[in-house]
Amino acid sequence: MTRQSETGKLGEDIAVRFLKKNRYRIVERNYREKWGEIDIIAVSPQKVLVFVEVKAITGPDPYVEPEEHLTRSKLARLQRTAELYANSQEGKLIKRGWRIDLLAITISGENAEVKHYENI
Repeated sequence: MTRQSETGKLGEDIAVRFLKKNRYRIVERNYREKWGEIDIIAVSPQKVLVFVEVKAITGPDPYVEPEEHLTRSKLARLQRTAELYANSQEGKLIKRGWRIDLLAITISGENAEVKHYENI
């Protein structure tokens, strides 16, 4: 496993803990479709289906924030994949619509800073 994929996996694990702590129910991780991948699918405390993109970096970098790694093309693929998943779940998981969130995580040693951007 490369350092980048290790950081990504650790970031997703931190994201799951963060979401659970904030009363989200995790439905699925690393959902893949031909259009793209969704890191985490969860249901919010308000019963909204949430597709979570996780961007993680190690160490504070004064020049780069993790959220800067979310490109327009990645967001477009994420939206297309989320729409496919949401359409397949109509009436099952979806109670109050769906949205896409971003969790931007900076990992520094044993600590992690998590920034949660809702409905990006």
